[in-house]
Amino acid sequence: MHQNRDVSQHILPTAATMVGVCVTVIGIVRVLEVSGAISTFIDDVLAFDSLFFLGSTLLSYASLRVQEPTPRLERWADVLFLVGLAGLVGASFMLTYELGQTHH
Repeated sequence: MHQNRDVSQHILPTAATMVGVCVTVIGIVRVLEVSGAISTFIDDVLAFDSLFFLGSTLLSYASLRVQEPTPRLERWADVLFLVGLAGLVGASFMLTYELGQTHH
């Protein structure tokens, strides 16, 4: 089996799970007492992150379905996954900072 297909096999379920994580956190942000402006910004970041993770999921799936190795698809799946992950970490820092400010 092609070495990068191993990466795609790991990215596929993880990226799909991360779409759910983003959607869940959007719901949590709506429930928590977060100020309107930052809440909307965090929601926007997470919505775009879910699109990055969805793109990563689709590209990973496509790379696994074709017969010959597809390094370009696998590379883009990896890049989209990492961009989504960075955005998710950024949104979590914003949410943590905002919640810390509202309780002081």
